[in-house]
Amino acid sequence: MSAARGVAVISGGAAGIGLAIAERLAADGFPVAILTRTEGAAEQAAASIEQSGGIARGYSADVSDRGQVDDALAKIRADLGPLSVLVANAAVAPQQPFLEMTLEQWNQTLSINLTGTFNLVQAGLPDLIEAGKGRVILISSSSAQRGAPRMAHYAASKGGQLALTKALAVEFARTGVTVNTVVPSSIDTPSVEKKRAAGTIPSAEDMAKYIPVGRMGRGEDIAGAVAYLASDESSYVTGQTISVNGGSFIG
Repeated sequence: MSAARGVAVISGGAAGIGLAIAERLAADGFPVAILTRTEGAAEQAAASIEQSGGIARGYSADVSDRGQVDDALAKIRADLGPLSVLVANAAVAPQQPFLEMTLEQWNQTLSINLTGTFNLVQAGLPDLIEAGKGRVILISSSSAQRGAPRMAHYAASKGGQLALTKALAVEFARTGVTVNTVVPSSIDTPSVEKKRAAGTIPSAEDMAKYIPVGRMGRGEDIAGAVAYLASDESSYVTGQTISVNGGSFIG
């Protein structure tokens, strides 16, 4: 059951890993607020969750724009109540060779993946501190741990999340708020399927050959780890990185 009866906010929660997280937290009893920059997508995802018996609302917001984040959180508080869990999942994962990467491409990736995380967490954290408990959960990537060719901007942004987790966990430990990161690897999502169709990544079968458990991950695998970190049982867990990768040991 939830660490508090407050709202769980999931950025990038309308599809893939984010949607799986939203569905799981709603099933666990959280009122869920889904943020996405695609007009109408969050509302559609929330409607699907409500049809399954959960409480959910969708809000359009670009996490790289602080004003939009502030406005969305104000609406969430008015609609559903104070925040309890912040899941920073919104991200882009473009591919460009490093020597051909433009400053604009670099900045755009960091503005969504890392500054977007900053915006959501800083804007929502006061609710958690006031309550004396709460959960901040960042969704990083194994690219930050092992590197990723043609994705230097993505790997750097995700590595920044790992460092941010450590800093915030220490700074806010005495408030009752925990801060942790889940690190997915080889998760089958709609965005991965698009890259597979474009021929930029191998087939699921080929990728599974290099994963010890013998399959690619699912959004539900990540959602399970998030659900634990959002629960009462994780109150003594903070500043940690939980890798959900099918046994792919990354050093």
